[in-house]
Parts: sequence; C-alpha cells; structure tokens
Amino acid sequence: PGDRRLGKVVTIAKSKKFRDNHGKVLLEGHRLIKDALEAGAVPQTLFFSTVGHLKELPEAEIKRASLIKVKFEDIKIWSDLVTPQGLLGIFSKPDHAKMSYPAAQLTNSLPLLLICDNIRDPGNLGTILRSAAGAGCEKVLITKGCVDPWEPKVLRAGMGAHFRLPIVTNLEWESVPSNLPAGTQVCVADNKDPGAPAKTTSVPRGAGRAGSAPGNTKAPVKSRPEAAPDHEDEEEAAADIPELATQCYYEDWARTPVAVVIGGETHGLSADALHLAASTGGKRLVIPVVPGVDSLNAAIAAAIVLFEGKRQLLRRHKEDDRQKVP
Repeated sequence: PGDRRLGKVVTIAKSKKFRDNHGKVLLEGHRLIKDALEAGAVPQTLFFSTVGHLKELPEAEIKRASLIKVKFEDIKIWSDLVTPQGLLGIFSKPDHAKMSYPAAQLTNSLPLLLICDNIRDPGNLGTILRSAAGAGCEKVLITKGCVDPWEPKVLRAGMGAHFRLPIVTNLEWESVPSNLPAGTQVCVADNKDPGAPAKTTSVPRGAGRAGSAPGNTKAPVKSRPEAAPDHEDEEEAAADIPELATQCYYEDWARTPVAVVIGGETHGLSADALHLAASTGGKRLVIPVVPGVDSLNAAIAAAIVLFEGKRQLLRRHKEDDRQKVP
C-alpha cells in the first residue's frame, strides 16, 4: 500500500539484518532527525510530506541526502508513531567515534559508565539510554545478547539519547575491559535484600569468562551454590560465580571512575558481569523493596542507581574542591 519507494525502504530498514549488513538505520520525526544531523550522523535519504518539514533542519546537512517528497498518508501507513510528523530518514549507522555530541552533554559528563547485560526489551533499553544521558554518563557499553539499540522502538524510547553520548554496541565480554578507562571499578545493580544470601542458580552462565582490568587479580569464587543444580555443567558454572561485597545503592560506592552493570529482568546478571565486577573490586548494589513487591524493572533500577552515582560523584568533587582551597 502507498508509495512503493517509501514502503520498500522502510520495511527493509526496520530489519536488524539490513541494519547490520548495510550499516543503515531508520529515524523518524523532527526532533530525532535534527539531533542526529547536529551530532554528525550522515543522512542518505529523507522522505517528507511538505517542504516545511525540511526548513526546521540544518540546510547544509540535508543537502547531502536524497530528498523525496511523498504523501502524508503514505508516511502515516509506515510510521511507528502514534502521531506521524511527516518526516522519515535513512541514515548511515552512526559511529560513536566520529560523532560530535552536544557541548552541554560533554560539559556535564561524569566518570560514570553504564554496561547493559541481557537487556532485551526495546522500551527498557531506550529508557535506560535516556537515563544514562540525563545522569551524565561518559559512555554506554551494550553487550551481545541485548536488543539492538538502533531498533525503532529503542530509538523512540531513547528520545534522542543515542545522539548525546557514545554508545558502543555488540560487545563480547572479553572486550569490555578495553572499553573502560584505566582503573574503573565495576559494580552490579541488584534488587535483592542485602541481608539475603547470594543466589547463584538464577544467574545464567555467560559465553566466556570476562577479562580482568589491568593490574587486577582474580576474585575469590563461591565453592558451593545455594541449590544443587541438575547438571554437572550447571554445577561447575554455579561454583565459579564470585562473591561480591553487597550494600544498598545509597551507601558510598561511586569513586572515580566507576561503571554500573544493569541486567535484564528475565535473564538477570550474567556470570561474565559478576566476574568483571569481582576482578575490579566492585560491589553488588542492592535496591531494597518492600517484601512481597516484585523487583523493579531494569529501566527504573538503572535510573535509580545512575542518578545516585551522579550524586555521589558530584558530592565527592565538591569535597575535593573545598580541600584545595587554602
């Protein structure tokens, strides 16, 4: 139905296989497309229903793209928005190393990083990225097993966060340490009661052992799981899960630089995440909830822990400044 050119391009661009093979992403709406252009993303094709839609975009940037006028009704057919805006764009998949992020974002950036582990819900990941940008995170690392951050639903929920801070995607756990600043302490977020014994059976075994940061030694591991697993390989995996010091998220933990791992609700934290945290002397940060209440979803947990990390880092920065004053 509708304009065949638009339909074909949009259908293909919504496919992860196409995004991976051709390095292109679909963006929709004035705000998102403008943010992308201002950050240096390269437009290839812009579909618009009226010339007025183009006037709100940087003229020099849109001249680099093929401009195709289509009927608003056709855009409405293919739009993912409840209220379509009459503007769609196909962009080269942004390379974080080549992007120019907003000055306000860079000025307020903190030595606080986020690592996403098994985040598979698009809405959650988009909201998490938005929280990371709002908290002033320096960088976001997304490991294999997470949903593609360039999927339309993630972009919608992210509200422009993709173009405000570096997002490194599709990382194997072995390569995570090399993407962290030297001396980074990695902590993991958890919702369990800090007084409860650590469970190991609920944590799936990762694809491989996470690498340790330079200068760190191997952390101690649990020798006995909480419950006897059904299979030998599960028993070995459970026995190899590290012990982490556990504390409430509002207690002191954010020291420069620090990274927080957020796990998905279904699969939880991977063994790789726990090994990386242990290898850097990291902690398990607990968000206590009232007994009987289900644990918070990943997006809410991320926001709580990241903004607490921001508060602690800013407080420490002010204390350091006061000590420098004679």
